[in-house]
Amino acid sequence: MSINIEKKKNIVQGNCSVKTRWYKDAIFYQIYPRSFQDSNNDGIGDIRGIIQRLDYIKELGITAVWLSPVYKTPNDDNGYDISDYRDINPEFGTLEDWKEMIKGLHERGIRLVMDLVVNHTSDEHNWFCESRSSKDNPYRDYYIWRKGSGNDGKKPPNNWTSRFTGSAWKYDSVTDEWYLHLFSEKQPDLNWANPKVRKEVIDICNYWFELGVDGFRCDVITYISKADGLPDGKGRFAVRGDEHFVLEPKIHQYLQEVSAKSWSNYDSMIVGEAIGVNAENAEIIIKEDLNELDTAITFALSEVDMFAGLIPKKLKLPKFKKIQSSWQCLPNDCWPTLYYENHDQPRSISRYGNADGIYKKELAKMLAISLLTLKGTPYIYQGQEIGMTNIRLEENEYMDIMSIRVFRAVRKYFPPLILVAKKIMRKRARDNARSPMQWSAESGAGFSNETPWMKINPNHAFVNVEMQLKNPSSVLNFYKKLIEFRNNDETIKYGEFKEYFPRNSSLYVFTRELKKQRYIVICNFKEKVVNLNAIDISARGAKLVLSNYPNSQETFTDGMTLRPYEAVIYHDYI
Repeated sequence: MSINIEKKKNIVQGNCSVKTRWYKDAIFYQIYPRSFQDSNNDGIGDIRGIIQRLDYIKELGITAVWLSPVYKTPNDDNGYDISDYRDINPEFGTLEDWKEMIKGLHERGIRLVMDLVVNHTSDEHNWFCESRSSKDNPYRDYYIWRKGSGNDGKKPPNNWTSRFTGSAWKYDSVTDEWYLHLFSEKQPDLNWANPKVRKEVIDICNYWFELGVDGFRCDVITYISKADGLPDGKGRFAVRGDEHFVLEPKIHQYLQEVSAKSWSNYDSMIVGEAIGVNAENAEIIIKEDLNELDTAITFALSEVDMFAGLIPKKLKLPKFKKIQSSWQCLPNDCWPTLYYENHDQPRSISRYGNADGIYKKELAKMLAISLLTLKGTPYIYQGQEIGMTNIRLEENEYMDIMSIRVFRAVRKYFPPLILVAKKIMRKRARDNARSPMQWSAESGAGFSNETPWMKINPNHAFVNVEMQLKNPSSVLNFYKKLIEFRNNDETIKYGEFKEYFPRNSSLYVFTRELKKQRYIVICNFKEKVVNLNAIDISARGAKLVLSNYPNSQETFTDGMTLRPYEAVIYHDYI
């Protein structure tokens, strides 16, 4: 199946454009290009490397790709600091390479969603270079500038903190003022209150739509509206100001304007990285008739095994299930996003179980079932489909700006805690998701023939695509089977969700039901045998459809025994 690019614009009925909502059927694969495939042996993944792997993505059963940034950038934050929104980072290739890639995706029936990073730019973007040059420059108000506080004006304008540690303000001597940067000081925040900035964003979106893009994943989009007056924040020492820039009221005006002048004019999907959004307030921003975001990537689930979003703690399965269920029970016009991994999150097999144990293959398959049998749009991050794990790094081997800054801050202010910091970052660092894709057991993991930009996980010798393609019982082939099952089953995609035993700390049990068909899904999240008294489900005799063990119980019974990390799907009619 190929996508007809000429018909990508919405059908217009009167004054209303109608989206097909294709993303509700989609299964996404996220590509982090720097680590996916190196085609020219410079140690860095690139667009031609992606082109080489398009058949792999197609054969996996994927119907849409989320591509992390490939725009021009100085790479302070691995591409999330953009210096030119309309061109490609030369490390990754050219715009012509990109056009060949999207053509290849569409020919295979795969849509493309690009990252849209417009809370901030790079400080090397022409807008910012102009903005900092003088107070009367036409681009001055593209960014947020303020005089310093204190009698001498040498202190930051307020107490907001950067998400990458330290103050969110940087002094600039050229005009004797400070600019806001909620992330790195090389990522100055755009001033969305300026209509010219919003028009720039609209023009950027339309530029890529006309080149064939099917949508955008909007980076930290809930940060774009700042409170009038920029008052001091009341948060913790290291995280201050959130209440003044997360989901500030004007965000709805801004999103609706961009939607009206860009997004809604195409059959697009807009997913927001939505810090501050949860199931309780999701309707204010993702409800379909609002014309803001189509769906949201949120953080409640990813932080269920973390304290303060950083310090690892033991997974509490009842809390994990409560978060999932809260999204499953939203109205159908508030569509959930399903994910365990992405470029900012550690590997799920290392977070939710024993990735080094003898049941690691069963663990990876169980997690796949627990994710891909829920309602919503699932995202699979590169390598998740083969059970890639966290990577053990020495302090000098971390590449991510966040990791580097954490170590720097600890060594400067809390040196006795450096060993604790190392232990935490081995589990939590974003670097865990960014090690090169493990294609083969070769020394370069099939990623590159030269020294890669980041260390390759040594376990690529036995966790890799090449070996798993040859093994019928591999994690990869299980993902293929499960994705095919989901792609072809309306009950799994749209059926009503009902959870059983929500307080059980070992088992995740739920049903999906549609038009008298029902699936019963049972996942054992423990590395031990667990018994289930399932008399309340009333599904005796239901037939086994899929499991992660070769000899699971063929029919559902009131009493069952689940082996370590065992997961089963049964089917019956009601």
